[in-house]
Amino acid sequence: MPGGPPPPPAPPAITHYEYKVVKLRESLIGDKMSKSKLERLLTQHAREGWHLKGLTAVDVKGWAGPGGVAGLLITFERPVR
Repeated sequence: MPGGPPPPPAPPAITHYEYKVVKLRESLIGDKMSKSKLERLLTQHAREGWHLKGLTAVDVKGWAGPGGVAGLLITFERPVR
């Protein structure tokens, strides 16, 4: 080849992320999480560029009955701009 071989491809850029944790808690009476409240929260954060990274049930014994789930910890991730 004239001029030698082509240069190697550039390494991929490193993407840095930021994280946000939101606590979603319902009233202590009853055992159901509000589906619509969760959907609104997820949609709101998606509009801001956040991606759902994980959901963690928070188990607080004695608040919502033995072994009752008091809420969720919702972890979001997005690339740093």
